[in-house]
Amino acid sequence: MAKKENVGERIIIAVDGYSSCGKSTLSKDLAKKLQYVYIDSGAMYRAVGLYCMQQGIDTNNEDKVVAALPKIKINFKYNSETNNNETYLNGKNVEAAIRNLEVAALASAISKYKKVREALVAQQQLFGKEKGVVMDGRDIGTVVFPDAELKLFITANIEVRTERRYKELAQKGIITTKEKVAENLKERDDNDIHRTESPLRKADDAKEIDNSFLTMEEQLNLACYFTNEVIKNIQAK
Repeated sequence: MAKKENVGERIIIAVDGYSSCGKSTLSKDLAKKLQYVYIDSGAMYRAVGLYCMQQGIDTNNEDKVVAALPKIKINFKYNSETNNNETYLNGKNVEAAIRNLEVAALASAISKYKKVREALVAQQQLFGKEKGVVMDGRDIGTVVFPDAELKLFITANIEVRTERRYKELAQKGIITTKEKVAENLKERDDNDIHRTESPLRKADDAKEIDNSFLTMEEQLNLACYFTNEVIKNIQAK
């Protein structure tokens, strides 16, 4: 077990990486360990995608998606029973509704729109104003918090990611195939890497963690080590 972490110095931890590589799991565990706030930036794009789906808004029409943004309010609430932060869209808990493949695809589609990203990035930056935040996504260390004290870039091979995502969906009762999951992941990777606005890339000063063959505890311990090293350096100045 990792020793108790140094929580005296509060920093911003930006966690980026590919879909289904364990970013959220690591970020949640790290936030709990440090007693920080966890923000799932990807859930915000999913919530916008879900809203568009519910309202019959064509996500291929950028103007219509942007026009809907003022009607969308996204926040996070801690659920003491599940011990997790959950996503709320216009006051309704949508944590389960945003986790299927259809909404994931919509989120990937709208995330390439400049005005959508600008609106959500502005909200994300407000979340980090008081520091003591762990936020995960695709552009947290490069766009949302380019000055974050610690940046982590998480990756894993496609076979491992497919297996993880398939099991996650199965546990939620979502029936699909591994082939469809792999196809969805590859499509999302392509969209994330090649989009014009804020493409997915590793920040120059990010610490990379390839967790293809790491346990969750090993991954958390490594992230905690990086965190403690940053805090020690800050305190030494």
